[in-house]
Amino acid sequence: MRILQIAPPWFTVPPSGYGGAEQVVSLLTEGLIAQGHEVWLVAAGGSQTAGHLIPTFDSPPTRELGDPELELSHVLAGFAHRGEVDLIHNHTRLGLAVGAVVDGTPVVHTLHGRWTAATAELARRVSDRVHLVAISRDQAARTPAGIRLASTVHNAVDVAAHPYVAVKGEHLAYAGRAAAEKGPELAIEVARRLGRRLKMAIKVNQADEQDYFAAHIAPAIERGEVELVEVASHADKCALLGEAAAVLFPITWPEPFGLVPIEANACGTPVVAFAHGALPEVIEHGRNGLLVTPGDLAAFTDAAARAVTLAPADCRQVVLERFDAPRLVADYHRLYQRLLSHDTPPPDLSVVVTVRP
Repeated sequence: MRILQIAPPWFTVPPSGYGGAEQVVSLLTEGLIAQGHEVWLVAAGGSQTAGHLIPTFDSPPTRELGDPELELSHVLAGFAHRGEVDLIHNHTRLGLAVGAVVDGTPVVHTLHGRWTAATAELARRVSDRVHLVAISRDQAARTPAGIRLASTVHNAVDVAAHPYVAVKGEHLAYAGRAAAEKGPELAIEVARRLGRRLKMAIKVNQADEQDYFAAHIAPAIERGEVELVEVASHADKCALLGEAAAVLFPITWPEPFGLVPIEANACGTPVVAFAHGALPEVIEHGRNGLLVTPGDLAAFTDAAARAVTLAPADCRQVVLERFDAPRLVADYHRLYQRLLSHDTPPPDLSVVVTVRP
């Protein structure tokens, strides 16, 4: 099978630090290559793959993240090879529209982001020509009317690439964007209430992230309540997540998946999260983390104190069982085979029942 993977252009594949979609693309690409498939990867310069790399920029245009002209140029560079492959798998936003006008070559599009009114309107117009994939059953269940999904495939991590840390430190950890919906300010408050040090790795690229950081995170750093950690490599991220007593994930929105929890679990670290979005699919309450009723900060604080009693081995075992990279590759490979054989039954939109603590 000849497969063209189009990654977002904003970070390298694999990413050195932040870049969830890029991480998934890398795992999928290398896993397919290991199975003997010919894979072409469209990604920013500096990316690495055992397949055929089609670089579109000398280095990732991270500071221009979201620029539509840059993204469209990147996408078109990928679709220019449509006649040379059996299937195109797009992971960019604008590739969804471009994929709708490609004749002959099946196009898969993974919904890495949230459903918005604009995304729904576009997807409604193209879902009869582009095969849409949700990344969780919760995201699939939120699919607006008139949009057809081809499948639901959970994200994954390479568990073997995450060092297992059995003996934890005393501090708590947070990793994510500087945005209210990700809850970094809530993580700071929880650590303050528990009298624990909080180590944070924060993505601050876009203007709104910079504003949020200045208003809500910088003051806590100045007060000595937060230690800002630079994550310049995969090893840096593993050190942050693996050495923590627990990782806080106080999201305030329906996260479509959330890679940080399974990355932490792969290192043997429990996660405390509000039970929004796909988190009840990711966290088995009492085994690899604790789920809290959304908005209840007192309960979240109590859960963060109790999370240290969870066994690191159980945290890692959940990810091995459900979210290791081979499962991701197998799920997408089955979808590719089904599409190329023109066998496309309706997707299963069953929803996991939300588990409450």
